[in-house]
Amino acid sequence: MTQRILVVDDDKSIVKVLTAYLEQAGYQVLTAYDGEMALHVLRRERPDLVILDLMMPNRDGWEVTQIIRSDKTLAAMPIIMLTARVEDTDKIVGLELGADDYITKPFNAREVTARVKSLLRRVRLDQSPSAAQHILVNGHLKLDLDQHTLLVDSTPIELTRTEFNLIEAFMSNPGYTLTRDDLLEKAVGYAYEGLGRALDTHIRNLRRKIEPDPDNPTYIQTVYGVGYRLAGESK
Repeated sequence: MTQRILVVDDDKSIVKVLTAYLEQAGYQVLTAYDGEMALHVLRRERPDLVILDLMMPNRDGWEVTQIIRSDKTLAAMPIIMLTARVEDTDKIVGLELGADDYITKPFNAREVTARVKSLLRRVRLDQSPSAAQHILVNGHLKLDLDQHTLLVDSTPIELTRTEFNLIEAFMSNPGYTLTRDDLLEKAVGYAYEGLGRALDTHIRNLRRKIEPDPDNPTYIQTVYGVGYRLAGESK
């Protein structure tokens, strides 16, 4: 079945360019030009992924992302945020709200297509019935790879797809230092210069969710100049 991508931007020329490239890559493209219209299409059509502009009328990209992540029927929707704003704080806020990736305007349409393919490939692998059918335990962390759930002291923790991929990488390699490129490959499917701050944001969000004291992490430890490792005892 052809995968469907929703492109949301109030600039119709951008929508037209992305539509052309995505259709050429074999995707079916749905379009919307403001946040309210995007939510309507999302709920009606349930696309496989949404490319979402940050600055839009009738609900901006931040608000739409919040609504998607708080709606159980849409929460797993992969989101690529498209923004003309280059401040790191804007990108960090987008990731903290639950965007899986972000692209800064002006962009290369081929790169956008490559990011779409990579993110959808991750989703497909996450949902594959041939994926590992087991549970990983480290200290008070219990990760169920089959059910795609994380428990901390028996309390369920809501994770974004990227956060889940990161904790899976850590818990599959306890005590082993994973480089930043290792983690980016496992979390988002590719690594390139400029994604380092995004990785740090995901790690910080993950620490807030699993650490007793995020400022003095027990589990995810920084290995300066190299990357991160998971401390604790695996079972």
